[in-house]
Amino acid sequence: MNATLLALLDSRRPDRARSVPAARASPAGPASRLRRWADPAAVLAATALIAVRAAGLGRWIVDDAAVTFAYARSIDEGLGPVQLPGASPVEGYSNPAWLALMAVGRRLGLFDHGAFLGVSDLVLYPKALALLCTAGTLACVAWAARAVVPGRAWAVTLLAGAALATNLSYVAWSFSGLENPLYGLTAAGTGAVLVRAVARGGLTAPRTAVTAGAIALLAALARPDGAVLMAAYPLVLALSVRRDLARSVRALALHAGVVAVPYGAFLLWRHAVFGLWVPNTAVAKAQQTPELAQLAKTGALLTYAGWAFALIGALCAGAVLARPGTARRALVALLVPLLLSLLAYGVLGRDWMALYRFATPVWVLAAAVAALSAVVLWEAEGVRGRAVLVMALSGALVLAHTGQAAREASFKAHPTLSMCFVAERYGQVFNTYAERLGLRHATVALPDLGGTLLTTRLRVLDLAGLTDRRIADAYASGDMRALRDHVLRAERPELLHVHGAWVNKPGLTVARLADAGYVPLYRQQNGGDFVRADAVHDPARIAAVRAWAAPRLDHLIADQDHTGSCGATLTPGQGAAL
Repeated sequence: MNATLLALLDSRRPDRARSVPAARASPAGPASRLRRWADPAAVLAATALIAVRAAGLGRWIVDDAAVTFAYARSIDEGLGPVQLPGASPVEGYSNPAWLALMAVGRRLGLFDHGAFLGVSDLVLYPKALALLCTAGTLACVAWAARAVVPGRAWAVTLLAGAALATNLSYVAWSFSGLENPLYGLTAAGTGAVLVRAVARGGLTAPRTAVTAGAIALLAALARPDGAVLMAAYPLVLALSVRRDLARSVRALALHAGVVAVPYGAFLLWRHAVFGLWVPNTAVAKAQQTPELAQLAKTGALLTYAGWAFALIGALCAGAVLARPGTARRALVALLVPLLLSLLAYGVLGRDWMALYRFATPVWVLAAAVAALSAVVLWEAEGVRGRAVLVMALSGALVLAHTGQAAREASFKAHPTLSMCFVAERYGQVFNTYAERLGLRHATVALPDLGGTLLTTRLRVLDLAGLTDRRIADAYASGDMRALRDHVLRAERPELLHVHGAWVNKPGLTVARLADAGYVPLYRQQNGGDFVRADAVHDPARIAAVRAWAAPRLDHLIADQDHTGSCGATLTPGQGAAL
């Protein structure tokens, strides 16, 4: 009795009363912390999964990326947007935002200065940026999902990350040294801002209009086709507006101002400096006015991604769209930038590089749509439905991966033209040609540019036209005679290289080169390396160079798919020894 009374009195003491709720709440504390860290953990895990796949590509950097690297070097050294010292300004790049990151990295000593832990910073820095952009992309997916399925945003992130990790097109081009990871990040950011605004009723808020505009501006500066994301916010606004038209109009005007003023200023600067409203690269690639039939090529993306995964993703999205509510509105907002990215991909000219280089934003947004739809559907289903969904998604991911296996094996064995190969094959080799032939202040004409610009001591004439206005205009007009006259009669470079399409397309055949006074130094398929005979004072040197070149170039070309290192730095007179 006394013991019972004492216990009752003790339980009424203030300190004891407070301790009981604390004891009951203690199990929820760790659980709450786990939930809080679930989304960041999912982002890190998915990023690591993608990074592991990217590591399989070794130190490969595609040569096109090195063109941007060369421009970053010139800008950082105060020479302006030129390919090499002394060259005229030509916008031979199409990624000014990525170029700015390269130039900043060089200024900070993080890029184009040497090696870190045995890895050249020409490889390490852009791949590190790619990893950060990948993590940012997945963080945007998690951020968007939190507004729709707050307790399972981690699941959306992991599923989207798994889809991207199994897609070598996304992985390879994101870690190629090109601007793809930044472009993918802007696509994910656009989708995340729109999803959260629609889900939380803040679409017409000034903050949403400004943020969406700023991200769209960055996308347009990352790639020319990124400008299509400028239409995402206005379209979602038009689809969502029901009342308060005046507020919607104000938000649209604010968004337009954020985009139009700086982008308009950039276009005016471009025209003032380069005399064009578009990059010279677009002129050289002869991008034509798009036709409706071009959109059919987007079907190839479905085949590559895997019909099973595409079908299941579409079914999940359709099921979500059929049910009114926040999830449907959010999914519509996410589908808008996806459809715009598909449109942009469809109207671009055909790309010669493998694995759909321009499809990165499509992969990002499609993975986000499929993952978000699947998790929303999961929450609405019972045990049996969830089991079917898990099996279907797992099987689709496996089929997608195995379906891509042949292309992936081919790409890993023969990756698209690498910076290191071009630096050695054209930069170093033609430097040696000029030295052994006694050519001072010589010009070399060739179509593979990136690694060449980083290592050459010669003046460069770009036969692809990316950094040459006259040649780009000839490609745009289809006037190959004007191109040949410009190269063989006006410029008359002392050294020249052509191969493959760069023989047939402009008509720089061996016979025409011979008529113009060029003799071969090294023959390669239907082209090879040539020197203008009258530029060499001692003809015996030509024979000596031929004897020097043959064994070295035979070996170099046979090993051109090697994805290892080509030295800590790539500068004129430095690099891997031949």
